[in-house]
Amino acid sequence: MDVLISGLHALGLRSWQLQIASLSSVGLCIVLWIRAKTFDEAERGNAERRALFAGLWPPTLWGIGQSLEVHEQRTRGAKLLRSRR
Repeated sequence: MDVLISGLHALGLRSWQLQIASLSSVGLCIVLWIRAKTFDEAERGNAERRALFAGLWPPTLWGIGQSLEVHEQRTRGAKLLRSRR
C-alpha cells in the first residue's frame, strides 16, 4: 500500500485534492438521486443505481486522501529532521 501511495504522491496527487473529490462526489450522489425522481418508473431504477454507484466513491476517495495525508506528514517530518542535522 505504501508503494501505491508514494506513487500517487510522486504523480502530484495531494490529500486535499482527494478530500475535495470525496465531498464533491457526495454532492454528485445527491444530485443524481434527486434527478432520479424526475424519471418515469421504467428508467427510475437505472437512475437510482447510478446515484448509489456514485455514493460508493466518497469513502474510497477519502481513505486514499487520508493515506496521502499520513504520507505527506511523514515526508515533511523526514525533511525537517534532515534539515536539522
